[in-house]
Amino acid sequence: MIHKTSIVDSKAEIDDDVYIGPYCVIEGKVTIKRGTKLLSHVVVQGRTTIGEDCIISPFASIGGPPQDITYKGEETETIIGRRNTIKEYVTINRGTPHGGGVTRIGDNNFIMAYSHIAHDCKVGSNVIMANCATLAGHVEVEDNVVFGGLCAVHQFCRIGRFAFISGLTGVPKDIPPFMIAAGVRAKLYGLNVIGLERNNFSREEIAKLKKAY
Repeated sequence: MIHKTSIVDSKAEIDDDVYIGPYCVIEGKVTIKRGTKLLSHVVVQGRTTIGEDCIISPFASIGGPPQDITYKGEETETIIGRRNTIKEYVTINRGTPHGGGVTRIGDNNFIMAYSHIAHDCKVGSNVIMANCATLAGHVEVEDNVVFGGLCAVHQFCRIGRFAFISGLTGVPKDIPPFMIAAGVRAKLYGLNVIGLERNNFSREEIAKLKKAY
């Protein structure tokens, strides 16, 4: 269903059971797969693919031009996987030619209100970004990472799987897998034990990781 107040570009490919609510704008070579819902006032631009069964909340902006002064309007891409929840006012920018040309997001992610994913980021699956979490350009996030609210990651940093980034943390360098990072300039505070337990790591596995740390 496409609401009569929404504007959908003739170049867009929309599966039959996609729901596009009131006042959405779909502009460019957009592909939206089955079961996805754009609740209202969502803007999707450029060469953007959104996978199955995503839910995108009002005033999210997906696939907009990168905030990079070298970008000159080249056709780059945004690819979003399946079963992602993208909340209000989230911004996800498309890639740049010098950064690989693609911003890519995996499956089963929960991206809370006002979060930002910049150009050329690579975000894995099962990632949680609390409100106002910000990824600068070219950041790589592995699977099962949790970001607290109002944290910010410097461009080109990598965040290892199952890491926990505390709220209000500034991340200026890579964070290893399985760690807790916190602070105005992020420091490591040991193993993310609670996160590992919640993801069914055994006591033996956690003990080995503690020993390695």
